[in-house]
Amino acid sequence: SQGYMSTTLVKHASIAADLVHLFAARFDPRLSAQERKAREAKITEKIESALRAVESLDEDRILRRFVNAITAAIRTNFYQLDAGGQPKQLIAIKFASGALDALPLPRPRYEVFVYSPRVEALHLRFGKVARGGIRWSDRPQDFRTEILSLAKAQQVKNAVIIPVGAKGGFVPKPLLKGAPREVVQAEGATAYRSFISTLLDITDNLGENEVIPPENVVRHDDDDPYLVVAADKGTATFSDIANTISREHRFWLDDAFASGGSAGYDHKKMGITARGAWESVKRHFREMDFDIGNTPFTAVGIGDMSGDVFGNAMQQARTMKLVAAFDHRDVFIDPAPDPERGFLERRRLFDVPRSSWQDYDRNLISRGGGVFSRAMKEITLSSEACSALGFTAAKATPDDVIRAILRAPVDLLFFGGIGTYVRASSESDDAVGDRGNDAVRVTGAEVRAKVIGEGANLGMTQRGRIEASLRGIRLNTDAIDNSAGVNTSDLEVNIKIALARPMRDRRLSREARDALLADMTEDVAALVLRNNYLQTLAISLAQERGLEDMGFEQRLMQLLERAGELDRAVEFLPDDVEISLNHELVQSSVPDDPYLGRELGRYFPKAIAERFPDALEQHRLRREIIATQLANSIINRGGPSLVARIADQTGASMARIAAAFAAVRDSYGMTALNSDIDALDTRISGRLQLELYRAVQDLLLDRLVWFLRNVDLSQGLAAIVAHYREGITALEAALEAALPQAATMARKGRETDLRRQGVPDELARRLATLPALVAAPDIVMIADRTGRGIAEVAATYFAAAAFFRLDHITSAARGIVISDYFDRLALDRALDSIGEAQRRLAAGMASNAGAGLAAVEAWVAPRKTEVDRIRMAINEIANSGLTLSKLSVTASLLGDLAKN
Repeated sequence: SQGYMSTTLVKHASIAADLVHLFAARFDPRLSAQERKAREAKITEKIESALRAVESLDEDRILRRFVNAITAAIRTNFYQLDAGGQPKQLIAIKFASGALDALPLPRPRYEVFVYSPRVEALHLRFGKVARGGIRWSDRPQDFRTEILSLAKAQQVKNAVIIPVGAKGGFVPKPLLKGAPREVVQAEGATAYRSFISTLLDITDNLGENEVIPPENVVRHDDDDPYLVVAADKGTATFSDIANTISREHRFWLDDAFASGGSAGYDHKKMGITARGAWESVKRHFREMDFDIGNTPFTAVGIGDMSGDVFGNAMQQARTMKLVAAFDHRDVFIDPAPDPERGFLERRRLFDVPRSSWQDYDRNLISRGGGVFSRAMKEITLSSEACSALGFTAAKATPDDVIRAILRAPVDLLFFGGIGTYVRASSESDDAVGDRGNDAVRVTGAEVRAKVIGEGANLGMTQRGRIEASLRGIRLNTDAIDNSAGVNTSDLEVNIKIALARPMRDRRLSREARDALLADMTEDVAALVLRNNYLQTLAISLAQERGLEDMGFEQRLMQLLERAGELDRAVEFLPDDVEISLNHELVQSSVPDDPYLGRELGRYFPKAIAERFPDALEQHRLRREIIATQLANSIINRGGPSLVARIADQTGASMARIAAAFAAVRDSYGMTALNSDIDALDTRISGRLQLELYRAVQDLLLDRLVWFLRNVDLSQGLAAIVAHYREGITALEAALEAALPQAATMARKGRETDLRRQGVPDELARRLATLPALVAAPDIVMIADRTGRGIAEVAATYFAAAAFFRLDHITSAARGIVISDYFDRLALDRALDSIGEAQRRLAAGMASNAGAGLAAVEAWVAPRKTEVDRIRMAINEIANSGLTLSKLSVTASLLGDLAKN
């Protein structure tokens, strides 16, 4: 406890004095680096000697922790003076958190701890380029724990953007309980201003071409100029305050320092966080073949209409029948709501400043409903209300009614307010860490909603989510559902960084820049919502693969643990590889490939790329943006286990896998193909749509390995993509004549089947062609080697496959269900060996005169006896039910034949 620590310091006063001397030796800017080093070593040795005489183990541990904290400190403002020449009122110490003993997980990279009699605060950053909100905490006793919990969710949420996670919080100390709101707000703003100013006091600045360290600050770390902040609970209106401080410090980010100010994107006006969460909600229902855009559905929620996330979410569908909701003040119940009237009333309340459920027009509430204060001793529930909530008691406390709302048998449960309301049956309320809601919390097993949307942070515990999901409830996590806010803020920051260049050389005035930002609001929203759409799709596709990917997901966890990116005890589930992948890409040469410069154009709104292309090319975070865009695309389209899977198959580094991914994606035009499948939302069944996405994903995974094994990626992606794209296009045009009859019939049958299920004609044709296009890179390579045309080589290649029944075998092989990691590797290796043998055989056949079956027969003639033997063996395998061992034998037989 703090009392025991202070007692220990008093008892060992001489050691306490030396601790102060150690701090001074480490940070006094008046000393030279050599003097600091010598003094620090001498005092450390003195303290160590004195500690040997300390008899109490606890006291020894406390004193050593103080030594450790001082040596883990890397910056402080302690020696800075204010404008009047006086010491600063707030003391800030920046720690390298990894060097601190016994720190709870997850450990950030840096912590800045700020202390004064008036305000206490901290800022956690998980990397050099990190961002996240600053919260006005109402938990003075454990706000550090609160911020760490939020930072954990933020770290995962930030995987979709350029910076990694960060989170800050502060507590104003002089606030009296019951003080007028104006007094509270003024004190909070003062505390925030002091905190932000102090953070900047110890942060490096950037000039045009150099780093400018802060005055009178000894730096025990490298240059560290990237500090940005964002709004959070209690600080939504404080962005302009932060940006004013940024200007006062002449900080290089100017008003990009704090997103969401008067020249930024107002998240509540955009409704962006709620709209992002709604992408998750829509996908859950769409995959249940339930179109909530046109079909009424029932919902309950946490929040009120004056809130950003809840208020905006409740306006996302005119078909919503909001049966019940609650916030910290009131309980709202509308047993049989009229969707349109309810929607219009919710919209009216959203537009009323600081509205509550008490402002809801009672005339619009259906029979048996009402608005009830949580201060009531007891609530009398009508039979209609009981029926809607699936509740039996006619009279209940407000807490009982809230638990009934959380357990209501509805289509959607939406979290839009602060608090953790669902835990696992195996967890205690104490373990949740949200004492204020212990009385109303339910378990994941008790939730009866079909879909959960987590618009708010920490609405459920992770174990609570797992428990609900195992019972068939569709949900993601808060980090997935509500990432749109942080994504919008990051785009704003990077747009402002980009536009700083044309502002400096007077091509763009500040007023014109602000107007441009405003004009791009919906373009920014569209870019952000695209990420929500794709992230949730990636999760659905990963779930579809199920046991097939289990071995690779285990390998993924091991890979992340080795990289120091995952602690299973902290996460309960594996985290996304995206953070690791992003780090590897930034460190590699991949972002420097000129071809990938187009990723910048995909990241920013088109208006910037069109008007100021140089602002993108020379962006300070150019490499980080390219790496993040590529990492997002890899995970979204290939699945979370892609890197582990492909690395094990090929031994390739993450950087090479990323380059190969870009080559395959763009050679096959997969972005456009996937976009055409996106356009089928609610037009075809959810099951079929996932099947179509998976067909494209299967092609991606298969050809990724091929490109890594057969293409020199160092020659530059532009040439590689152009060459293979041309070959694939040529093959597509030649397929009608090149495919054997059986393959042509299968292709046309698939095309007809897709059309019958609602897929447009052209897309159905392209999707039915995908199985044949798997062979395209092989055919291009054979054409390159033999000098023959794509059409001739294709005819020979497919004729050879039919001759040996390889098309039948490889198709059956892809249907083998395997969960064991090593069996999956063996399957992939066998298929790769068959592919290699088929390519060598087809190359030999294509070298002869003629094409197609004639070329095959000409090659077979001088080898007829051996070919007949192998062909008979393969035919027997094809007719007897394929297993992994039979596939391996096929690969071996073909390999022997291909050597001749």
